[in-house]
Amino acid sequence: MVRIDDPVVTAQLLSSRLSDGDTQVEICSRAKTTPSAHDFLRARGVEVIAGSGGKAPATANAPARTRSATPTPGVPAAPGSTERSRRFSGIFTPNIVIYDASGAINYKEMERYISWLIDAGIHGLYPNGSTGEFVRLSSDERRDVVRLITDVNHGRVPILAGASEANVRDVIKMAEFYADIGADAISLVPPFYYKISDASLYEYFAEVARNSPLDILLYNIPQFTQELTLDIMEDLLVFERIFGTKDSSRDLPRITNTMQRLRRQRPDYVVLNGCEEILLPSIIMGANGGTIATSGIVPEIIVELYERAVAEDLDRARELQYRILPLINHMLLGVNFPEGFKTGVRVRGFDVGPPRTVLSGEEREFLQRLEAEIGCILGDMGYSVSGTRACPVNDLPPLVRR
Repeated sequence: MVRIDDPVVTAQLLSSRLSDGDTQVEICSRAKTTPSAHDFLRARGVEVIAGSGGKAPATANAPARTRSATPTPGVPAAPGSTERSRRFSGIFTPNIVIYDASGAINYKEMERYISWLIDAGIHGLYPNGSTGEFVRLSSDERRDVVRLITDVNHGRVPILAGASEANVRDVIKMAEFYADIGADAISLVPPFYYKISDASLYEYFAEVARNSPLDILLYNIPQFTQELTLDIMEDLLVFERIFGTKDSSRDLPRITNTMQRLRRQRPDYVVLNGCEEILLPSIIMGANGGTIATSGIVPEIIVELYERAVAEDLDRARELQYRILPLINHMLLGVNFPEGFKTGVRVRGFDVGPPRTVLSGEEREFLQRLEAEIGCILGDMGYSVSGTRACPVNDLPPLVRR
């Protein structure tokens, strides 16, 4: 009889461990057995024998009781109060996807880019987010992107993988796959395209929380999906799997209210800001850090901004916050998000390839001008850039030494 002591048991794991003649499997009572694993066992007619502890493996991550810890009223707990909040603090880079001339994923250039980001000091990687244009990738491509990043990363920094599939079952299957290949947590937006009731929205996240083998970061981005209200988020605190929120609403009052309200019950609740323009004030107010797309272009500056803010070196942090504004405005307000950010990556020396969306001739000309303008801004920051520049050099001191 085969014994399995892994903390998460998936169909893929069972397939690799069981042979055709196996009719029984012993699974540690502490293990989380996913829905696909149960389907696999049922289809094969394999009997599960409880391991040490004498209990059958859990089929769901049951709700945990809301914590009774009460920090000082109105004051968010400091980041780093638990292992999860420490691990998911800092700057997470939302990874772009690089394509070759044929429009397929360019794995070789992606590998070079990911290694460069890690060497530059970013604190985490975030594939299959909005900047990673996950809706333009096939399901297999989304898997391939995360597999590539986990392979290149080799455990050096945490990986927060977007798992926003079209339905609950596919979300759970994707979470199981990410768990198998070594991702650390999943990010999950509200269902998109169809608007659903708040009651259904709660049940959607609750169902994933009951079955996901990985921890879950709720992702509020009302520009692209419906609002994930504070009431719903507070109700979801009973699920230990749900450990935090990434907020890209561009709304600082919303972020501060998230921290103040949810940390009353969960002092270790992680809050990551997704908007460069308010990175410094959000950290000052208690955010754990941010998923910052600009860190994919100037990782050294964004990481320093975070570290200076945490160290309360506010003069330098404020200088960095203001200096990145022209760069983010150019990239964000350009043509067809996230093409402006990919143009910035190109200026840093990477061949990002063609876009996955159709551009007009006028839009292509705009991106060429944008590349020159970004080159000028990066040159003023102190980076070595080549090519045409399209804006005047200012009198500000460089931010980096190259």
